[in-house]
Amino acid sequence: MIVAWHTDGSWQRVTGQATIIYGEVMPETGGETHFCDMYGAYDRLDATWKARIANMRAVHNLDFSRTRRHGEDPMTEEQKREKPPIDHPIVRTHPETGRKCIYLGDHAEYIVGMPYDKGRDLIEELNALAVHPDLTYEHRWKVRELLLWDNRCVMHRATAYDPATQGRVIRRCTVLGEVPV
Repeated sequence: MIVAWHTDGSWQRVTGQATIIYGEVMPETGGETHFCDMYGAYDRLDATWKARIANMRAVHNLDFSRTRRHGEDPMTEEQKREKPPIDHPIVRTHPETGRKCIYLGDHAEYIVGMPYDKGRDLIEELNALAVHPDLTYEHRWKVRELLLWDNRCVMHRATAYDPATQGRVIRRCTVLGEVPV
């Protein structure tokens, strides 16, 4: 299974600033990590889209995304209480560059103030509009490589591999940042 496009920690009030991953064991086939430029994704939206989403907020929910992708391992009620849904702007302004980017991904469940189904449709449409081949990078891992990226303006995902026949061990550290604006 391919992991869906996401941003680490978007389901928290204080989100991830950067993620560092180190590859210890890599499968021979699959297990790549893809990255997508969310500055570029925002820049490619036309003026109508930009105006439409300028003040919208999406609710990011770890239970929602985990249930969709890993329904066989649901969160406990205690875990849900510890990680409640949180809303963030769909258009995020980077605190250091001042540039705008789309801030969605797989953890975004619905849009504040919009009927659930319409909000889901809008999130899925924007997530699809965000990914352009020329704005993505596919990293093919080698053992002992280390990657670092800015979670505030990049989404990522991992590709499938066969865990029954191959291993994949990646160590991850996410540096906390700030509350998105």
